[in-house]
Formats: sequence, C-alpha cells, structure tokens
Amino acid sequence: MTLPTQLVLRQLMDDPSREMYGLEICSAAGLPSGTIHPILARLERVGWLESRWEEVDPAEQGRPKRRYYRLKSDSIAHVQAALHRADASVKALGRLRPRLAGGAQ
Repeated sequence: MTLPTQLVLRQLMDDPSREMYGLEICSAAGLPSGTIHPILARLERVGWLESRWEEVDPAEQGRPKRRYYRLKSDSIAHVQAALHRADASVKALGRLRPRLAGGAQ
C-alpha cells in the first residue's frame, strides 16, 4: 500500500462514521487533490468507501457541489488490518535497511 493511500485511510479512520469531502481529506492528509481523488476512486471500487454528492444548489452556495466520502462500516476491520500490515512492513524495512527507513546507520 502506498504512503499516500495510508495517509488517506488514516484520515478516514480518525472518525470512521464521519463524512469528509475531497479537499478536506487533501488538507488533513497533506496531499494534493490530483493524488487523493484516484485513491478515493480506487478505495470505492474495492468496496472500502462509499460516497455521495451533496444536495445543494452550487449557485446558491457560491461553490461546486462536494462529494463526501466515508468508510463503509463493514470495511473498517479490513482497513485496520491493511494499515497494520503497512506499519509492519515499514518496521521490517527499518530492520533490514536502516538508512532507507530513516533508522540508525
């Protein structure tokens, strides 16, 4: 799992029941829009996320409609396991290649 994907998932895991819109996720994860939207689409395709467009009049709001994302309740355990595996991989890399993982030389 890529680091940007991990960052997106960690933001969504902060409060799995909360909906977040794309630019809000960008800001929280510290990633550009062009990076997170393909990640969100991929996570939705594999069934970990659900999304919806807000029901507002863009002219009234003075901005485009937002698409909100939220983890599906039945995917939370899968996301936790995937993030745990990613953490374990980083730790293993640190033991095998300390310089690469930012560890001691």
